[in-house]
Amino acid sequence: MQIAVFSAKPYDQTFLARAATAELAFQCFELELKPSTAVMAQGAEIVSAFVNDDLGRETLTLMAEGGTRLIALRCAGFNQVDLTAAKELGIRVVNVPAYSPYAVAEHTIALMLALSRKLPRAYNRVRDGNFSLDGLLGFDFYGKTLGIIGGGKIGMLVAERMRAFGCRILIYDPFNEDNCRQRGYETATLEMLFETSDIISLHCPLNEHTRHIINRDSVARLKQGMMLINTSRGALMDTQAVLDGLKAHHIAYLGIDVYEQEGSLFFEDHSLDIIQDDVIQRLITLPNVIVTGHQAYFTKEALQHIAETTVSNILEYLRDEPLTYQVGG
Repeated sequence: MQIAVFSAKPYDQTFLARAATAELAFQCFELELKPSTAVMAQGAEIVSAFVNDDLGRETLTLMAEGGTRLIALRCAGFNQVDLTAAKELGIRVVNVPAYSPYAVAEHTIALMLALSRKLPRAYNRVRDGNFSLDGLLGFDFYGKTLGIIGGGKIGMLVAERMRAFGCRILIYDPFNEDNCRQRGYETATLEMLFETSDIISLHCPLNEHTRHIINRDSVARLKQGMMLINTSRGALMDTQAVLDGLKAHHIAYLGIDVYEQEGSLFFEDHSLDIIQDDVIQRLITLPNVIVTGHQAYFTKEALQHIAETTVSNILEYLRDEPLTYQVGG
């Protein structure tokens, strides 16, 4: 069975090849899937796509006309898929709901630590032979309040690890409050979390209720001098509002691994380009901001699990078995 794989970097291809069975043949393209590239999926009953691929109605229609019947996402999020259109067109969608929550949780905490102790500046300073400590004053996590938006697997892992640092943990998750309390965590309203947290970390899915959950109104309610971390989905934040909060010194630290306009930037080398996105360019220049390029998930263990689950999803479809990780009904 020939499977068209989009946004397939060399590392993706390596791990898919290792996980593949004899009955599967992957035709890999580094190009993103979008209307202009959907023709490359012509004749492919199964297409595999990634987090920033365009799976809107136009792309799906072209793929359906070309014979596609299954989209095997290599990511947990499926907000990039028009599920209504997919159902109308007879295309089933499966995802990888959890590949390495440990990887994302650990990267989240790495961003917190690097920001709090100004590690990028310290590293570059010492490389220049400057061992002065001026401008490198950090803060202890002990005794600080960490607000977590989203009490799923990743949010809980961050909570466990930061509780070991001596943080007070607040969790906002209206769909998971009982589980949070049973595990010994204090739940809070969104307003309370905004107003009392020294650090806020986002770990919720992106949907119509959470889009721009961090916006101008919420930024105005944040505790002065707080730290904001986002390793979940870029559009959870109104980035311009966050930038304005940084410029006003209301937000003192920002760490992001995702960006709401990342589709045209992330996973590619733009070092020789003039980047046209003024917001991300401004963020990168700020000394109290760390931006990483959607690498929180990027560990050997995670890539192996993504490949294995993708292959398992495809085999279930080929064998006409129930699709364990189907999304959208």
